[in-house]
Amino acid sequence: MVAGADGADGRDRWQRRYAAARKRDADFTTLSGVEVDPVYGPPPGAVVPGFERIGWPGEFPYTRGLYPAGYRGRAWTIRQFSGFGNAEATNERYKMLLQAGGGGLSVAFDMPTLMGRDSDDPRSAGEVGHCGVAIDSAADMDTLFGGIPLADVTTSMTISGPAVPVFCMYLAAAERQGADIGALDGTLQTDIFKEYIAQKEWLFPPQPHLRLIGDLMEYCAVNIPAYKPLSVSGYHIREAGATAAQELAFTLADGFGYVELGQSRGLDVEKFAPGLSFFFDAHIDFFEEIAKFRAARRIWARWLRDVYGAKSERAQWLRFHTQTAGVSLTAQQPELNVVRTAIEALAAVLGGTNSLHTNALDEVLALPSEHAAEVALRTQQVIMEETGVVNVADPLGGSWYLEALTDRLEAEAEQIFDRIRGLSHDGSMTGGILRGIEEGWFTAEIAEASFAYQQQIEKGNKRIVGVNCYTDTVEQPVEIMRVGHEVERDQVRTLADRKAARDETAVSAALADLVATARSDANMILPMIAAARAEATLGEICDALRSEWGSYVEAPAF
Repeated sequence: MVAGADGADGRDRWQRRYAAARKRDADFTTLSGVEVDPVYGPPPGAVVPGFERIGWPGEFPYTRGLYPAGYRGRAWTIRQFSGFGNAEATNERYKMLLQAGGGGLSVAFDMPTLMGRDSDDPRSAGEVGHCGVAIDSAADMDTLFGGIPLADVTTSMTISGPAVPVFCMYLAAAERQGADIGALDGTLQTDIFKEYIAQKEWLFPPQPHLRLIGDLMEYCAVNIPAYKPLSVSGYHIREAGATAAQELAFTLADGFGYVELGQSRGLDVEKFAPGLSFFFDAHIDFFEEIAKFRAARRIWARWLRDVYGAKSERAQWLRFHTQTAGVSLTAQQPELNVVRTAIEALAAVLGGTNSLHTNALDEVLALPSEHAAEVALRTQQVIMEETGVVNVADPLGGSWYLEALTDRLEAEAEQIFDRIRGLSHDGSMTGGILRGIEEGWFTAEIAEASFAYQQQIEKGNKRIVGVNCYTDTVEQPVEIMRVGHEVERDQVRTLADRKAARDETAVSAALADLVATARSDANMILPMIAAARAEATLGEICDALRSEWGSYVEAPAF
């Protein structure tokens, strides 16, 4: 293609959109004071074969970003993932992060909460508050967000199995603050496909889980239009050992499955697709990660338009949060994790992420200390304020290497999509995903990739500083944060006091109504909110539904 046909015309289109876009009041010159253009592309008359696949920022297929002004219009949201101990301790950490310049909250829950268990459940012993915050009821949500106006802060919650009852507790807490529920903004993970594929934190068989997700999508579309009820997560797939192409393909396939779910509910793709967001891993291979993010936007836009009939830009946009790779962190010479995290964060930014979490140097050893959390936050701020990467939209666009990587990852993803759809009986992505889960296909694919990578490390073909090369060190031990047993003891005592003080009749009635609704075709969100308002616990809500729907047991694979 001659760039003058689309290059020059495209630049004119981009210029009009850029002129109309909002721009931040900031200095967009180099450190030496040199003025830089907001975007760069081929010169007029240049022959650029396939330029329509690269294009200009803010136009289909969005390879170069969703917005014509890039980060000149709006920088990414700094959303640090945090949670530990009880709600009171985590609330203090949130206030520290917000005061230090964080732009939004991201809630990490402990293992009992992720599994829909109360802190006083015998199976929760020894795990309360250790990998995140313990949330047993709406009262814990009140404490978690005490002094933090939910109406003014976007809140992300990283939880999938019991995501819907936890969200209902969040709504109850927002109501008690006096917030306008219809104006809340944030993201709920909710992605149950990736639990069956990689993280393994599910509660029920797939179909009941999908029913809850469909109910939530319907409720939010009508009542909380700005809230994103579903964040399709590739992060955990990559952390389990998948390759970049597998992370890309499995994640987008899951997203297509949720589009099919929404359409099966009669929802308008133009209205519900903008409420879907994504969550990716930023790993250590710098250019491969940038290419992955660019390919993700391009694939999603094309499939939403050509396969699912989305016509509006917003319905074709892939918006995503990124977290740096936890699996890349090393216990050996942990200070080097700051370097790894900075490189991964820069890749996410150059790939056009919409929000970002940077891991702390000590996360491979324990939950982040306050100092390590601040260093992780400051890492993003250095990238944002000092490096100049916000000055130009998609500054690496047009690089022969990067564009070749982007094309290759896209092609590999399309091959995987064909394999997934080939697993289904009806040619649907949803059918292929469900059968792939049941037969252990996804698990086997990830296990094979993980095994191959581990072999490369052990042979020294893939080098990790401090692990299989440059192991001599003068490092000092890192002080880590420890969650004491008293957290569990106090949480269990508090839960007992709350149960003793609540209206048991109201709790029983709310749970009975929830089960009755589960036996019908009615939407389950309103009765679940009522149960949260009555201070029914997470374990009670989930157990009531387990008794109705049963629990899921993964088929063994050898």
